Amino acid sequence: MEILTYGLLLLGALAGGFVSGLAGFGTALMALGIWLYVLPPSLAVPLVLICSVIAQSSTLPSMWKSFDLLLVWPFLIGGLIGVPLGTMLVASADPKVFKLSVGVLILVFSTALYLNKRPLAVTFGGRIADGAIGFAGGILGGLAGLSGPLPILWANIRGWNKHEQRGIFQLFNFTVLGAALVLQTASGLVAFKVVWLAVIAFPGTLIGAWAGARVYHALSDKHFGDVVLGLLFLSGLGLVWNSLGTH
Repeated sequence: MEILTYGLLLLGALAGGFVSGLAGFGTALMALGIWLYVLPPSLAVPLVLICSVIAQSSTLPSMWKSFDLLLVWPFLIGGLIGVPLGTMLVASADPKVFKLSVGVLILVFSTALYLNKRPLAVTFGGRIADGAIGFAGGILGGLAGLSGPLPILWANIRGWNKHEQRGIFQLFNFTVLGAALVLQTASGLVAFKVVWLAVIAFPGTLIGAWAGARVYHALSDKHFGDVVLGLLFLSGLGLVWNSLGTH
């Protein structure tokens, strides 16, 4: 069991790091689908936050030119307000319900993006709506490290291009997940065992993020979207299957 645990830990780190490097989000979406097979949410969630921050930090320099602070600041403000609410919910998360909820969220998110074939440029709500989406993303970030799904879906509806989206999510996720990690640590929710798990996952996260960033630069907008949605859908499907098969 120990070998299996370490193997899945590294696999989750590689997958999470790769998607984060590729899309600017997604460490939790990919890694949780693997880590929750062998880790309880109390360990998996803070581990996701640590690996998310590591992956985001490693690719920040090469993505900095994509950032537009005029687009991202409403998301940041809303996200930082929502993080404490999500953090307070972590201790009460039921493992089976948690797995199912995360899996369904991933499936709905990836399917909605796939079905959206026509380019959109919705301006409804302006920056207030952007801030509200950031708030919801902050709650999910504090709860499960899932800060990315709602903002990236919203950016797709807004009609922002690949580079604008990447800039927004990179900075948003880095800030929100970093804040969530600090709050969970201060609240005593990060057990010492998580530090050891993070040390094991560290190389896989860095290698995955590096590989994902290289693929990102080589992909067209269409291929970029297809790869991300395929990975997300498979992760969500596996997570739902695992939760329903838990007795």
